[in-house]
Amino acid sequence: MSTTIETPTADVAAHGPANPAIAPLQIGQYSVWPPVVLAPMAGITNGSFRKLCREFGAGLYVCEMVTTRALVERDPKTMDMVRFGPEEKPRSLQLYGVDPVVVGRAVSMVVDDNLADHIDLNFGCPVPKVTRRGGGSALPYKRKLFESIVSTAVRIASTANIPVTIKMRIGIDPEHITYLNAGRIAADSGVAAVALHGRTAIQHYSGSADWSAISRLKEAVTTVPVLGNGDIFAAGDALAMMEQTGCDGVVVGRGCQGRPWLFAELAAAFDGRTLPTPPDLRAVAGILQRHAQLLGEEMGADRGMRDMRKHFAWYLKGFAVGGEIRAALGTVSSMPELQDLLSRMDLDQPYPQAAEGPRGRQGTAQRRVHLPEGWLDDPEEDVVVAKDAELDISGG
Repeated sequence: MSTTIETPTADVAAHGPANPAIAPLQIGQYSVWPPVVLAPMAGITNGSFRKLCREFGAGLYVCEMVTTRALVERDPKTMDMVRFGPEEKPRSLQLYGVDPVVVGRAVSMVVDDNLADHIDLNFGCPVPKVTRRGGGSALPYKRKLFESIVSTAVRIASTANIPVTIKMRIGIDPEHITYLNAGRIAADSGVAAVALHGRTAIQHYSGSADWSAISRLKEAVTTVPVLGNGDIFAAGDALAMMEQTGCDGVVVGRGCQGRPWLFAELAAAFDGRTLPTPPDLRAVAGILQRHAQLLGEEMGADRGMRDMRKHFAWYLKGFAVGGEIRAALGTVSSMPELQDLLSRMDLDQPYPQAAEGPRGRQGTAQRRVHLPEGWLDDPEEDVVVAKDAELDISGG
């Protein structure tokens, strides 16, 4: 038995700020309203998910992170990730790199091949496979290396009027705080904006984000927009962050996993409109079917459905679905099979309170941040310390 389920369509017409103190986010020549950015998330923010989120509300939607070395070597998997729909304007691409020369070559490739309209540089990833090579949230500790990478990217991108932004964390751990210096260096190097996740690398995704650090960065960096990231799980969180920190925009990551309609709520909140009613299970089922459909169109039916499996727990969080159906969703292989499983649920369930709040990665803090040997000895060192510093595959 299958079921036909309506997917709600968000009102994405142009609106103005409800609060005159909140202006559109300016990223180079691009004006973004509402001032909301979808954080790049490996394995999540592919073209299908970006399109789905965009159907609910406007903003700046960033592609999955790709490594600069994989890009310049035209790794097929990486080139497949650098793909944008005709409705994506500007096309936003996040790059991860640790070598100024390779980063420069990658940005030149973006310029020459017209791959993107905006480049974001990743200096915030906390996972060991990145930090142990001196990348992600480990790299800003090396101030000269950081400056060389950022200034190289900005200089080359500027030849095509492509704005460059950065995303970073507070630091490596409480003893090695980097964000204020990094923010000043980035602004002086000509970036269009800086974004701060209010956690250190050692925190990973545990505990609470420190929004006060975003406030301090906003006070220290006054020439370019400052964006805040961390613990935005509802539209009210975004407004609260902007009010408390004075930041110019927000970056949303885990809060939208299995909840793309969050962007409709954010758009309404910033416009001063009544927030849409949260979807009941019938509407959620329609949305996840739309997600599966888009993945199938992007990746092919088989691969798309396999990729979809990781999203089901997020979509169904808090709903009474039953262990048997949840287990079956973990191996679902076709759209008819998915529709049959959905038809067995009580689709009239209202959106549950248990679905609110954190989702996605949380866990506990890391015992230590994995770094290259001697990484903390000299913050002025500007050499790439590991020959394999750039991963040979994208993600992370």
